[in-house]
Amino acid sequence: MSPRRLLVATLLGSTLFSASASADTLRDALVSAYETNPSLTAAREGQKATNEGVPLAKANGRPDVTVQPTYFENIMQDGGSSVTQARGVNINGTVSAPLYAGGGIRNAIRAAENRVEAGFANLRGTESAIFSAVVGAYMDVIRDESIVELNRAQVGVLSVNLEATRDRFEIGDLTRTDVAQSEARLALATSSLESARANLIRSKEIYIQLVGREPGRLEAPPPLPNLPETPDTAVNVALENNPDLISAREGREAAGFDRRAANASRLPTVSVFTSPSYSNALNSVSSNIPGFQADNSSFTAQAGVRATIPLYQGGQPAAQIRQAQARLGQAQELEIAAEREVIAQTRASYASWKAAQDVIRASERAVSANELSLEGTRAENSVGNRTILDILNAEQELLNSKVQLVTARRNAYVAGFTLLAAMGRAEARDLGLEGGVLYDPVAEYEKVDNAWNDWASQPDPTTKSTRTVDTPAQKAEIEPIPSQLRK
Repeated sequence: MSPRRLLVATLLGSTLFSASASADTLRDALVSAYETNPSLTAAREGQKATNEGVPLAKANGRPDVTVQPTYFENIMQDGGSSVTQARGVNINGTVSAPLYAGGGIRNAIRAAENRVEAGFANLRGTESAIFSAVVGAYMDVIRDESIVELNRAQVGVLSVNLEATRDRFEIGDLTRTDVAQSEARLALATSSLESARANLIRSKEIYIQLVGREPGRLEAPPPLPNLPETPDTAVNVALENNPDLISAREGREAAGFDRRAANASRLPTVSVFTSPSYSNALNSVSSNIPGFQADNSSFTAQAGVRATIPLYQGGQPAAQIRQAQARLGQAQELEIAAEREVIAQTRASYASWKAAQDVIRASERAVSANELSLEGTRAENSVGNRTILDILNAEQELLNSKVQLVTARRNAYVAGFTLLAAMGRAEARDLGLEGGVLYDPVAEYEKVDNAWNDWASQPDPTTKSTRTVDTPAQKAEIEPIPSQLRK
């Protein structure tokens, strides 16, 4: 099965599993962001503006037709004239079409087409970045809910410990120091709980910012399939599919065509033209010559070929060429910079993902060991071999290892998704977001590619993203998390 199909299957499987539990899934969050995130919808509108560069460039190679009608009144005429005209209408027209422009038009069109391709890649990159942010926010909420629950449980345990310590102090079994230690640990646990609540609220607000709605009870995400075995494999895929690198390549190609188009500014241009002209005196011609009868209308027309040969333009063509050369050099360097960044990001994401997997395994062992340690410490305290401080330390170490475990699971998933994004495999079509018709930037481009009608128009755009001003301020009061979500 292909990587794309397997990822689609896992996401859809997660949706079916979670439907019965009435929980929000990662796929739900991604679909909502895909449809309503303002950064993504703004990028689509920006791509539409980039698309128009092609018909604008093509327009320079098409015929140009103008008509100039004029109505006039002669309010003052030479009194010695034998023929006078009181008013009239002139209609002058021009039709011209370029035959040769030194390659400027052709290269400008190709540059615009490459910028459209670069725009497609940029749109993919924006989509991938939004999805990566959504995955991070989704996992942050799950992590922080778990940490709040763990800290809340710790406060409960320490509260019971404190009551038991006080009871034992009353009967002389423990000292005032034991009670003070228990009180201090409970106070610290309470402050940690409040900090965890604040972090959860922050994560929920970021989730709302990205997804456009409040998080419900979030279901555990599906596993990420077909992650690469080695960093070299990941880099090879990224060099072919990463949208940022593709955009840089297309930008370099566009700059090359701009350089060729700039050279046309000092070459001759040739065009064909025709200039019809019609005038009508509106029967206002009069004469003091006996028997004179003047024509009140006339029509003339010219047609020909016009060549424009630049001889000197103040150094402008040379400056334009040097400017285009510098921009080409810039684009070439930016392509290499993008390649470096992609390689570094891919390798770093791979290393983070692998390290997080190791941290998960180590943390699971630590949790298991700390549970046994706490159980043994309590048993030894009951026979006088361990102090209350030993129990408090064991409980804190267990809490720390559990927090480290849920954090590592969050980091591993986010790093894995970031790795997929760097490889160019974290976009809507890769993730199987069939919540509606997927946005097709190529279809939008094809609507305007060969547009030629001056009077073609479309409705002004309406807002597609959703506002979050009506969402309430988030709280950190959560339901107990099912055990399967913490595993």
